[in-house]
Amino acid sequence: MNEEFRHQTQYINKFINGNNDTKTHIYLEQILLLPADMQDKVINEISYLNNCNCFAIAKIIGKYSIIYPK
Repeated sequence: MNEEFRHQTQYINKFINGNNDTKTHIYLEQILLLPADMQDKVINEISYLNNCNCFAIAKIIGKYSIIYPK
């Protein structure tokens, strides 16, 4: 996992913890360029995390992202 994903997850974690699905979807779409079906999968996987932290979220985003870590 690279620093880019960890940085992005801070915002996603903040939106999810604030129960703001709209901002989460917009962020995933506009910043990470994820289509709507992948956004739902990412949010769903994050919601089932036992320990919701930046590293766990980054791993999920990396799985669905079109940006490949170096």
